[in-house]
Amino acid sequence: MLDRLQSFFQSMMQDRPKAVFAPDDPRIAVAALCLQVMEADGVVRDAEKAKLREILKEEYGLEESDIDALIAAGQDAESEAVDYYRFTTELKRQLNEDERQHLVGILWDIVYADGSRSEMEDHAIWRVADLLGVSGRERIVQRQEAAERAGLGAIDDAT
Repeated sequence: MLDRLQSFFQSMMQDRPKAVFAPDDPRIAVAALCLQVMEADGVVRDAEKAKLREILKEEYGLEESDIDALIAAGQDAESEAVDYYRFTTELKRQLNEDERQHLVGILWDIVYADGSRSEMEDHAIWRVADLLGVSGRERIVQRQEAAERAGLGAIDDAT
């Protein structure tokens, strides 16, 4: 019976990527925020998932297995969080102003991966940017630049 129990637990752990990231690794907070923004409009599209993987690979130089592990760690952290504060507090402490602005740009890249943005996504990024200490002006600049990167052209509105 003990063998069957041990075999059961081992089979469950085989499906999960190895934990290669320390619980306080800021990359987990970034992944969790990206996931929260992806889920803000209630629909997570394949294009958003692909963009997240592309961003994590580009930003952190990770291999596919490490990207899987980081996304899994981000999902775990995100499922335990009640709001953005848990992630933004640490990131605000660990990142300089330019890095925080860049993170807001990354979040906009996730939003525009599917070719559009919703009011809920706007709100999510507004809250995250505010908690990170990124100004409204810089948030809009980052949004416009992300729209251009996505091939959607500059967006002029001040929201």
